[in-house]
Amino acid sequence: MALNSTTYKLHLTLSDTDRGVYETVRRTLARHPSETELRLTARILAFGLWWHERLEFGRGLSDVDEPALWRRSLDGQVEHWIDVGRPDVDRMTRAARHQPHASVLAYGSTEVWRESVLPKVNRLPTLEIAALPEAETEALSEALPRTIDWSLMITDGVLYVGRDDLQHELALDWLKLREDSR
Repeated sequence: MALNSTTYKLHLTLSDTDRGVYETVRRTLARHPSETELRLTARILAFGLWWHERLEFGRGLSDVDEPALWRRSLDGQVEHWIDVGRPDVDRMTRAARHQPHASVLAYGSTEVWRESVLPKVNRLPTLEIAALPEAETEALSEALPRTIDWSLMITDGVLYVGRDDLQHELALDWLKLREDSR
């Protein structure tokens, strides 16, 4: 018997002073049975970091050919491919060569991944990679409620997440920038 996905309700108040984006977003998310709360947290943070009105959550772990998030044009073409975690070189190369914009939000222990993968993708002009701080992201992901009510403020490359009475500060480490953003 197959396990069912767990449904989460997301209420995100987004203030991205770096891009001038101020939105209140409500979404229903499905967490695959094999997805950890840490990965779900990274998907939500990626959603806020690269927010756009057409940004959608992909099927992710349910469909390995889809990213964690993506933005499509009005005619259905992928404009922005967003993965979370530590994808392999082939996956990042394929995404960066077939989409006009590809992003990765890495989380967890990334040291070995950085050393082995980054030199191989450094020349991909449409790819950008950011890493979340490990301890702070794990603290944020602990005991996620089924209704997630967060305020997310992004300023100077730092994510400030307010939940309940707690404030989490996550300084992004930009490992690779897109060539047109330099």
